Amino acid sequence: MLPERLSLSQARRITLRAQGLDRPRPERGAAPSMRQLQQVVDRLGVLQIDSVNVLARAHLMPTFSRVGAYDPALIDRASGRAPRRLVETWAHMASFVPPETYRLLGWRQRDYLQQAWGAIAEVPLKHSPIVDEIRAIIAERGPVTARQVQEDFEADHPTTRGEWGWNWSVAKRVLEYLFFTGEITSAGRNGAFERRYDLTSRVLPPAVLAAPEPSDEDAIRALTEIGARAHGIGTLRSIADYFRIKEARVAPAIADLVDAGVLHEVTVDGWNQGRVWRHRDADLPRRATGRALLNPFDPLVFERRRVEALFGLRYRIEIYVPEPQRVWGYYVLPFLLGESLPALVDLKADRQAGVLRVHAAHRSVGPRTTDADVVEPLAAELRELAGWLGLEDIVVGHRDGLLRGDLAVDLSHALRIAA
Repeated sequence: MLPERLSLSQARRITLRAQGLDRPRPERGAAPSMRQLQQVVDRLGVLQIDSVNVLARAHLMPTFSRVGAYDPALIDRASGRAPRRLVETWAHMASFVPPETYRLLGWRQRDYLQQAWGAIAEVPLKHSPIVDEIRAIIAERGPVTARQVQEDFEADHPTTRGEWGWNWSVAKRVLEYLFFTGEITSAGRNGAFERRYDLTSRVLPPAVLAAPEPSDEDAIRALTEIGARAHGIGTLRSIADYFRIKEARVAPAIADLVDAGVLHEVTVDGWNQGRVWRHRDADLPRRATGRALLNPFDPLVFERRRVEALFGLRYRIEIYVPEPQRVWGYYVLPFLLGESLPALVDLKADRQAGVLRVHAAHRSVGPRTTDADVVEPLAAELRELAGWLGLEDIVVGHRDGLLRGDLAVDLSHALRIAA
């Protein structure tokens, strides 16, 4: 039997339905509830965490993009109070996942020598006595932050300031080793967004702790299905990337899921990145009419080659690119409109001034509609974002006063008219 044949437009719509982005957010009289947050978590399976706070914390934006102006305290409650609905671990990088998914990542925790980077993997060799001491501190005093634990070691192991980026204290290194290997996890974050480390046995719900440990093969198969369902349709590379699993381990899992009827192979005209599979639950809506700003860590844009294949957009994070070499800007969000990504905006929440700053607004790709067809909904989306962030105004223009990007002038005008 020949594989199902799809157009790129159909593949995009399947993807957007799977991600909960194919239709406008519902207009609500009241703010979205924990039930709506849980629906987003169930659909996506993972919320990536990142320390950059130029606009909003990375794990907060995907829920806003899908349900609108919810209270971020819901995520604090879901991850910081028992029974927890979200737990931190290394999934798609540092992430929140449901507790049941946490248990599917034990193979990675056990294989830390191959899965973790050097500063983590070398901890047992370099700091073995301190590992035991910190285990005891967590057991007795947890939950505690790395800063609190470091106070006990500062005299003998002072915090260094010479390294850029990863100038971790010895306590932080040991805590991150224990976190990676699953002995401890985060019991929640404090106001400074520091992890409050505690024993995993005191964080996971009792029913999850009591469940039998899955085999590595069963765990990877389950993670593969979560990634495939969240994609709706995807390649080996994109499905494996969802939980950052090596393709060699995901390929047999895909074969098993095909045999079980969970996935079936399809062909997509113009998608020339290898074999493509569709999840059996993936719906194909007749139209995609959603509208959303997507932060750089949104699951829809996790795998950049997939974004380029489906939407024609070559999208990269340029935070670490020297400013003169940036194409789009520092913290750039794709703007989803219907089934295209027609604009990119470089945004900053200036909380001190109470202003959402649009440093640049570029036309990117998509159907050749007029700029007004993009600018008006983009302006509306920016107003909703500013309201959710508690910012009173939106200002288009870089700090040097220049309007950057081919949509900047029209966007500035549209926002002034609506003000």
